[in-house]
Amino acid sequence: MNGNTLLLIDDDQDLRESIAVYLSDSGFALIEAADGKAGLELFYRERPDVVITDLRMPVLDGFEVIRELAANSPDTPVLVISGTGEIKDAIRAMRLGARDYVVKPICDMEELELNVRRLLQESSLRKEVDSLKDKILNASLKHPQAFAEIITRHPAMLSLFRYLEVVAATSQPILISGETGTGKELFAKAVHAVSGRKGRLICVNVAGLDDTMFSDTLFGHVRGAFTGADHTREGLVAQAKDGTLFLDEIGDLKEASQIKLLRLLQEGDYFPQGSDYPKRANCRIVVATHRDLPAMLKAGDFRHDLYYRLYAHQVQIPPLRERKEDIPLLLEQFLQEAAQELNKKKPYPPPELCDYLNAYSFPGNVRELRAMVFEALARHASGVLSMDSFLSSIGRHEPEQIADIERPLSLLGGAADGTLPTLKQAETLLIKRAMQLAGGNQGVAARYLGINRSALNKKLNKERNPSVA
Repeated sequence: MNGNTLLLIDDDQDLRESIAVYLSDSGFALIEAADGKAGLELFYRERPDVVITDLRMPVLDGFEVIRELAANSPDTPVLVISGTGEIKDAIRAMRLGARDYVVKPICDMEELELNVRRLLQESSLRKEVDSLKDKILNASLKHPQAFAEIITRHPAMLSLFRYLEVVAATSQPILISGETGTGKELFAKAVHAVSGRKGRLICVNVAGLDDTMFSDTLFGHVRGAFTGADHTREGLVAQAKDGTLFLDEIGDLKEASQIKLLRLLQEGDYFPQGSDYPKRANCRIVVATHRDLPAMLKAGDFRHDLYYRLYAHQVQIPPLRERKEDIPLLLEQFLQEAAQELNKKKPYPPPELCDYLNAYSFPGNVRELRAMVFEALARHASGVLSMDSFLSSIGRHEPEQIADIERPLSLLGGAADGTLPTLKQAETLLIKRAMQLAGGNQGVAARYLGINRSALNKKLNKERNPSVA
C-alpha cells in the first residue's frame, strides 16, 4: 500500500465501483460518496490526499464541492470527471480550483491512475517547498528562517548554511563566489539575518563604478568637495552603521578602488571625498563576485593583499546544473510566485518538463529558470502549462551548450589511414552522444537530434536488435 487516500464522489455507482476496484488494486485507499454533500462530510472527517469528483450530481454538484475545497483546503488536489460533451464545464471547474480533468466514459484506467499519481507528486513538492522554508536542515539550523528564501535540498547547499551560521556573527568579511544567477544576494541577506546586527543591510553592485563614483557611493562627500557638491552626502558605509554592507561584483573593481576597499577592511576607517578627517566604519562587509579571483590574481587584475584579506571566510555557491534535484522544487516555487504576481491560477506543468530542464545546463542558473517560468506563465491561457516557451528558451542556448562538449563528429576528420566513419557509424555516434547529453531521456535526445521521439525509439530498437527490419 502507498498510504494515499482518495475520495471519489460520483452518483454513478457502476463507475464508482470500477474506479474503486482499479485504484484499490494499485495500492490506494478509496472512500466513496454519491453526492457532493456526502462527499464534503467524508472529506472533513477523513482528510483524503486527492478528491476525484463528478460535476453533475444531485443534492450538491461538483462545482460547489470545488468552491468549498478551494476556500478551506486549497492544497488538496481535485481531479474532475467530465462528460464528453461537457469540456466547458471542466474548464470552468479548473478556474474554480480543480487541478485537472478526465473525460468519461473512462476507457483507460491507467491514464486515470497516472493523473492521480501526478497530482500527488505535485502536492508532495508543494509541501516540501513549504517545509524547507521552515526547517531547511531537519531543524539542525539555529536560524532556519534566515535561509527560507533559498529553496534547496542539495547537501552542498545545506553545508553552506551550517557554515554561514558559524561565521555570520564574526566581524570578518565574507566572500561569496558563484556564477551569475546563483543567488549571491540571498546568501548575503541570510548572513545579515543570522548575524543579529541591529542596523540595515545595504546592497550595492559596484560593477561599472569608476574610482570617483566608487568613493562617492561608499564614503560620501563633504560640501564643496567638487563642483556641484552643494551639500554633504552620507555614503553607504555610514548608512550601514551597525548593519551589513554587501558589495556585489567586486571582481570588476579597478585597482584604485581595490586599494580603498582594502583600507576600509584593514583599518576600519575611510575618508569622505573632500575631507581631511577619517570616519570610523561600524559595519560588517560581505562581498560577492562571479569572477575567478585566483585566475585574476595570476593575471595581475586583482590585488593579492585584498584577496587574502577576504580569504578568511569564503562561500562557493554551486551552479544549478550541479544540483538538479532542486529543479522541481524551484519550478513549483516560481510557478506559485508567477501565478500570484500575474494574478492567474497556477497551472500544472507537463510531467516531461522536468526531464527537459534536467538535461539543460542553465548558464543563467536559478535566475534563468525563474525568468523562464514567468515568461511561460505570461503566455499561458488555460489547461496544462505549455512547454513551448521553455523549449524556445532552451533552444537559444543549446548550440552554445553543446559546443563546449567534444562532438562525436570530430571523428569525421578521418583516422590515421585517411578513412572516414560510415554513415551508419556516424549515426550511432550521434545517437549515443545525444542520449548522454539528455541523461537517458529519449524525448530530450530526440529534440537534440531534430527528430521525433518515435523515430528515435525505432533507431534505438534497431541498434539493440539488428535482425529486426
